[in-house]
Amino acid sequence: MKKNSSTDYLAYILFKLIAPVIRRLPLNFSLFLARRLGELFYYLDVKHKAVARANIRNALGTSLSAQGLSLLTKEFYRTFAQNLFEVFFIPLFNKEYIHKYIRIEGLEHIEEGFKRGKGVILLSVHAGSWEFSNIICAILGFPFSLFIREQGFSRLNNLLNEYRRQKGCKIIQRQNGIRGLIRALKNNEAIGMTADQGGKSGTLVKFFAKNASMPSGAIKLALRYDAAVIPVFYTRIKGPYLKIFVSPVINMKKRANLGDDIKENLQEVVQIFERYISRYPKEYLWTYKIWKYSDEKNILILSDNKIGHLRQSEAVAYLLKDLLEEKGRQARINTVEVKNKKLSGERCDFVISCGASITAINLAVSRENLAKSIVIMRPSIFSVRRFDLVIMPKHDHPPRRRNVVVTEGALNLIDQNYLREQAQALSTNYELRTTNYYIGLLIGGNTKDFRLEKGTILEVIKQVKSVSESNNADILISTSRRTHPDTENLIKSEFKDYPRCKLLVIANEQNFPFTVGGILGLSKVVIVSAESISMISEAASSSRYIIVFKSKVNPRHNSFLNHLAKQGYIRLCAPSRISALIDELQRKQPKINILNDRLKVVEALKRII
Repeated sequence: MKKNSSTDYLAYILFKLIAPVIRRLPLNFSLFLARRLGELFYYLDVKHKAVARANIRNALGTSLSAQGLSLLTKEFYRTFAQNLFEVFFIPLFNKEYIHKYIRIEGLEHIEEGFKRGKGVILLSVHAGSWEFSNIICAILGFPFSLFIREQGFSRLNNLLNEYRRQKGCKIIQRQNGIRGLIRALKNNEAIGMTADQGGKSGTLVKFFAKNASMPSGAIKLALRYDAAVIPVFYTRIKGPYLKIFVSPVINMKKRANLGDDIKENLQEVVQIFERYISRYPKEYLWTYKIWKYSDEKNILILSDNKIGHLRQSEAVAYLLKDLLEEKGRQARINTVEVKNKKLSGERCDFVISCGASITAINLAVSRENLAKSIVIMRPSIFSVRRFDLVIMPKHDHPPRRRNVVVTEGALNLIDQNYLREQAQALSTNYELRTTNYYIGLLIGGNTKDFRLEKGTILEVIKQVKSVSESNNADILISTSRRTHPDTENLIKSEFKDYPRCKLLVIANEQNFPFTVGGILGLSKVVIVSAESISMISEAASSSRYIIVFKSKVNPRHNSFLNHLAKQGYIRLCAPSRISALIDELQRKQPKINILNDRLKVVEALKRII
């Protein structure tokens, strides 16, 4: 990546000025100073600290308390600063330094690798004092070449390479360096390579239970040229005292398929480093997005236990899942009910919630996981700028922002495939004939701004019975969990033994997830009470004639109903005109306009994945 040349020059000058001063200080004091600077950066480096914290949490699980996670993240910053400071000490690095400060466990494994005569690949990850590790072999007398990628700051990069060469380390640049690697292996020399940070071109293997991109070049070379692969890990004991773990030579597995062999052997290597990292987590470089290129994505739905809100969240989740799978990524949806505004740790890449009451939890969970945050409806007191995507209905008067999608109704799962599946499930469970002419009746319940009066219900019942007789139609009825017991009793008394009522579902007594979708799928005309934006939006998306009987609602809700009626998605009428309106619809057969906000949401989701 190209960096600003003036910044490179300034950094180079500072390094040249500071390095001699640091080397004149007592070693322990230099590292003490490094720890203090690491703590300072822990407080100042907000962006990378969030990445490190999320990575540590995802890798080590939720067993860490919030305090424990913060302490470990801070200790990582302290250790990382010490590792950087040790770059200044490279000119001081010699056999005496190694003998005094560095303990190597498993050195015989390197000797064993050379005895094979096919070269040695010393594999490490970005952990511990990796710059020291790059020159240890050279100082110990092993022929060693370091395989590197040119860094953005060319002057600093050249200075570091100069340090490396002074200690006998050969440099092989990643650009056009394959021949150099092959030559070194054929000469039975050692080369240093890394086994993490594979980027876009890496191989996906499990890293702490989730696929991550890891470089496979070392494994490919070993399989082709029979080189010995030896994992190496570094940890700090205290101050300048380090310990190097040299693992036994990997027994490379060779089978028929090269791609499978690469993946299997790379997975084994990564598992070895997992164990080291789990034991010494402060050493690993946590500040890059480890699972950025993973093909596994977790979608978390936060539920406030309101069925309408949950259905909207599910609609977005399934659209997102389809988009991710189109890109070759596996997507898993997990729904968690938020209780008492508290939520245990969940791994996720996307967080979806609907409703103002859990917006703050959406923010907290998305930040903890570095996940994309998606909220549906107005996000309470929070600015829409704080979220990756905000989906708001038109009647909420949403602001104009690039991350805000304006919908006409509430999102839902309704499409023709969904309706067919739900209709089949309903007809099978209740032995309904799919060829019959059905009129659906969906009755909601009271809210703080709406009350379903007894007189209104009686008139609706009268109209539905009348039109079913005149049109030789059967009736499918479902109440909701909000329906008042008095209304439920009234509906049961009127329809329980009514011959044309083929389905009567009282949601508070017995319900199935396919009930509403099945009624929408089987019915020619659906009559809906006015209080539920979610239920009306689902009905309006079903390509059926939808009649909403008028009731007293608040101005915001009335604006929503009038807009849908103006667009032809629903028909608004007084309860006393239901029968006449259905007769008119049957006679004139007007075009059915279908509410479909999904396309706008899909385009917005594409931008954030």
